[in-house]
Amino acid sequence: MPPLDDTDRRLLNDFQRGFPLTARPYAALGRRLGVTEDEVRRRLGRLRDQGLISRIGAVVRPHTAGCSTLAALAVPPADLDRVAALVSDQPEVNHNYQREHTFNLWFVVCADSRPAVTRVLERIAAASGLEPLDLPLLEDFHIDLGFPLWT
Repeated sequence: MPPLDDTDRRLLNDFQRGFPLTARPYAALGRRLGVTEDEVRRRLGRLRDQGLISRIGAVVRPHTAGCSTLAALAVPPADLDRVAALVSDQPEVNHNYQREHTFNLWFVVCADSRPAVTRVLERIAAASGLEPLDLPLLEDFHIDLGFPLWT
């Protein structure tokens, strides 16, 4: 990975909260950083291509815009790559990851309603031959996902 300069670090650090909600947010970021809107876009694209960021978007409190659930599958290890790809191909799955446990593939499903979430889980069950463990949110805890990367 190429070294990051101060502007890259500030892009990764300073805008995890308080992202400008304007018609041209990258222009607003550029003004604060002393670079052009195009430079902000170029840098963010490079940071994405390097795997340092995966998306830029709002984090919304659960169930304020649709419905979601945490789910898991107990996948035979030899079939993990195939099933993970199948799960990742579902447009309603926002991410999945492997864990060391009987339930070794975990994922989050987001849809516009609880019945829609259930349909996604049923689709995954039919395609994988495995029954998802559905773990809907029962109590909301605030976890701040922003944290300083550099001081």
